[in-house]
Amino acid sequence: MSAPTLTHTILRAEGFSCPSCVAKIEKRVGKLDGVESVKVHFASSRIEADHDAEQASVEDIVAAVAKAGYTAKPSAF
Repeated sequence: MSAPTLTHTILRAEGFSCPSCVAKIEKRVGKLDGVESVKVHFASSRIEADHDAEQASVEDIVAAVAKAGYTAKPSAF
């Protein structure tokens, strides 16, 4: 069995109001199957995730952020 190919995805998030939002999003996205790591940058409203795209698509990550109560969309940077 080969190791999964990780995809690095950057999302722009909206609705951050406090640092505790960061932990909420990281916890929710981190629970997804196939997500290797997730880092939320509070100051720049960016979410970076390394994930196996076959197990956790960008749409899955956006949905997980939405379940945490925030809006996110894929970003080019």
